Amino acid sequence: MSTLTTASPRVILDTAFEDGARFMAAWRGLAPQASLFYLAVTAQVPPAESIGDAQLRALWPLNLPGFHRIVLDDGRVTLDLLVGATEDVLPEIEARVDQIYLRAGLAPMLARQLARLAQPEAGLLAEAPDEAMKLALRKQGFVEQPVPAENQSGMASAGYRALYQSRKPRRTAPPMPAVRQAIVIGAGIAGASASHRLCAAGWQVTLIERHGAPGQEASGNVAGIFMPLLSKDDNIPTRLTRAAFLFGLREWQRLGGVGQVFEGASCGVLQLARDAGHAQVQQDVVATWNYPQQYVRWLDAPAASALLGGPTPHGGWLFGQGGWARPASLCAALLAACGSRLQQRFHRAALRLERHGENWQVFDAGGALLAEAPTVILANGAGAVDIAQAAQLPLARLRGQVTHLAQELGPRLSLAVCREAYVTPPNQGVICAGATYSSDDDRELRTSCQQENLARLAEIIPGEAVAALAATAPLAGRVGFRCAAPDRLPLVGPLPDYSSGGRFERLRDMPVHAGLYSLLGYASRGIIWSTLMAELLVSQLEQRPMPLEATLVDALVPGRFLLKQRRRAMPAEGE
Repeated sequence: MSTLTTASPRVILDTAFEDGARFMAAWRGLAPQASLFYLAVTAQVPPAESIGDAQLRALWPLNLPGFHRIVLDDGRVTLDLLVGATEDVLPEIEARVDQIYLRAGLAPMLARQLARLAQPEAGLLAEAPDEAMKLALRKQGFVEQPVPAENQSGMASAGYRALYQSRKPRRTAPPMPAVRQAIVIGAGIAGASASHRLCAAGWQVTLIERHGAPGQEASGNVAGIFMPLLSKDDNIPTRLTRAAFLFGLREWQRLGGVGQVFEGASCGVLQLARDAGHAQVQQDVVATWNYPQQYVRWLDAPAASALLGGPTPHGGWLFGQGGWARPASLCAALLAACGSRLQQRFHRAALRLERHGENWQVFDAGGALLAEAPTVILANGAGAVDIAQAAQLPLARLRGQVTHLAQELGPRLSLAVCREAYVTPPNQGVICAGATYSSDDDRELRTSCQQENLARLAEIIPGEAVAALAATAPLAGRVGFRCAAPDRLPLVGPLPDYSSGGRFERLRDMPVHAGLYSLLGYASRGIIWSTLMAELLVSQLEQRPMPLEATLVDALVPGRFLLKQRRRAMPAEGE
């Protein structure tokens, strides 16, 4: 369990990570009860071999674009590697920074972004600033300070020549939670991850679940696969999934490892091309983005066939770090790691929320009070719309049927494989193939859905034995219900107040329910998204640096649909 203090962490922004020496010095100099967020801008991720610290090297990311959050020292230290050009990265940072290291050669126009990020009284060390940069810093409220004599030699040896301090007025910050207590509704992968991240940050959490154990709804499948998403244009879903996939791998490693503290295996995932045209697209994507081979490799048809153990005509992507996991076992591992800060209340269905002073009260269908706290997080999937404050969220309930095959009947695979459907290696003697999509509420297994799954399986793995399964395999499997938003992105953050009137044109002006948040809409990517989405929400609650680019954070705001609705309802200019 984390030993984090409730005091605000020190936040440092370094525009030149280089060999990481300044970061390591800040880490070594950290007081025992203090915490540190170190935001390091770098054009590319340095090779792991250059990292001297063993703990950091074990969690070191691949050279991929985006924000990479690395949690160290039992949560006391967080290193955010922000990969990209400085002028592109700075506008995407959401943080309140106490100290800035400014490398030489940056454009003076970036002074405005530095001022946006700097706390009042924040310090800025500039490396050989030219007159244009000095003028830009002064215009943005930074005042040059005399360098203390005892620091002059150290600054000179580090290449820094000027010390500045921000004199801008204090901003009105959103109030921090006075009481760090939360109620999490739903003990699936979303709720378990939220409970884990909250407890690690020092919160007291009450988890309410209507079933008798965690992971009984969409998280109840025997196995689900985890893998990144690729696209030609590196769009928002691709960037979000990449960040979540990589952060999840690091956090699972800190938890104890896939296949160690929860069921699963990092056995790799082979995503086969649908046809020759799709195969060419797959090759082009890998060539265009020049991904590290540990992240993804293009395999031609002979190589893919050799790995698959049977013929496949077009090849595919191999995600070497991908694999499969049993979601319920991951939920159990996350909750077990929460320790005494977590109270679990099973066989309790939360159906009504009422605001009482500074607290939310949670009631069941019979009117019994289940829990009370200032903060409530809805992580109960499609069940959230049964609660009045979330009833107007545009969430769909999607039925999915997975087929279970006895190990001796199904294909013998050493890795997970997908195309229009997926198939996993055996777990406890069961191979999973699926899954279907429909919008009805039928919980019973359907023969038609099993035949659909097995027909798709036969397209993935040709051969008479697999083709015959549609007629010979007994009806077996599981029906689950996914929760999905219209844009297939999660809903992470404060819940919008649909009952409020008035006009607004920006997300930050949207009326919300104080203390009420959501982690919803994970669709079929709950295993991948859950860890980073929980980290994002806790960062919002704690007013810590965001673990994602601002563009991605905005794409997940639960009120984005209400904003579109209100914009459409606005009269045209002149009406």
